[in-house]
Amino acid sequence: MLVQVILFTTLVSFLITVLLSPITIPFLKRLKFGQSIREEGPKSHQKKTGTPTMGGVMILLSIIVTTLVMTGKFSAPTAQTYLLLFVTIGFGVLGFLDDFIKVVLKRNLGLTSRQKFLGQILVSVVVYFILQQMDFSTTVSIPFTEYSLELGYFYALFIVFWLVGFSNAVNLTDGLDGLVSGTAAIAFGAFAVLAWNQSQYEISIFSVAVVGAVLGFLVFNAHPAKVFMGDTGSLALGGAIAAIAILTKLELILIIIGGVFVIETLSVILQVISFKTTGKRIFRMSPLHHHYELLGWSEWRVVVTFWSVGLLFAVIGIYIEVWL
Repeated sequence: MLVQVILFTTLVSFLITVLLSPITIPFLKRLKFGQSIREEGPKSHQKKTGTPTMGGVMILLSIIVTTLVMTGKFSAPTAQTYLLLFVTIGFGVLGFLDDFIKVVLKRNLGLTSRQKFLGQILVSVVVYFILQQMDFSTTVSIPFTEYSLELGYFYALFIVFWLVGFSNAVNLTDGLDGLVSGTAAIAFGAFAVLAWNQSQYEISIFSVAVVGAVLGFLVFNAHPAKVFMGDTGSLALGGAIAAIAILTKLELILIIIGGVFVIETLSVILQVISFKTTGKRIFRMSPLHHHYELLGWSEWRVVVTFWSVGLLFAVIGIYIEVWL
């Protein structure tokens, strides 16, 4: 019965996104919600100017509706279900505001860094206080060992760092057609397996609802993309996967399963540090996916390679948690 619920959840979420797309994409075009492309980015990206963005709204609607309906069919939405939806919606709203400022108010940078950062911290702090009310454990398990680290009150800082960090990491990765859609589907699929292994079925249902939503979006986001998810989608997905890792007490396993997001973020950090300290760049351009583009790789080759690496990381993460 549960297997059927998981499969049906994925299918329903996929179909909702696919059915919403032919309605939403023309609507975004009529509103002129087109993406502005950075002039300093790869020249090949200039042709993407005007492609509808804010498509993450479709992903969010699909996740919310599917999660509530399917958890209701299976049992009843739990506190964990509502917390996951709160994080997803909270970061999604921040992303929506950022996108709205970019495409409607024509301010290409969207929210200021401080505004976005404060918003992310606010959502994260609320999550911490909700977890406190749930008497949630403040320990962090160390992979490859049987040890756990008790953080006590410092767990609040950890929660903020994890949610803010991974929401931004996924956001940085969202730079090529289909890149985040594919890597997110793989990462959330891995956590669906791990949540299932822990008998946390409501988290597994939420995870596959995300998988179905992003795969449905990928139908229209694969190269050449007809729509972009924007910060509305990428910030929400990053916050959601960090929240899943926290609720399953697999916080540090996320570093492995979300390895592509981590590497992309590190490439930006290293590039900035190198340029500010030595005046030299390590990569031709960061995040890392742009480096390979400038080496002459086609966009599709870069995306498929990163998907493959993401799949490898997901398998390793599952292996460590389930079999080691």
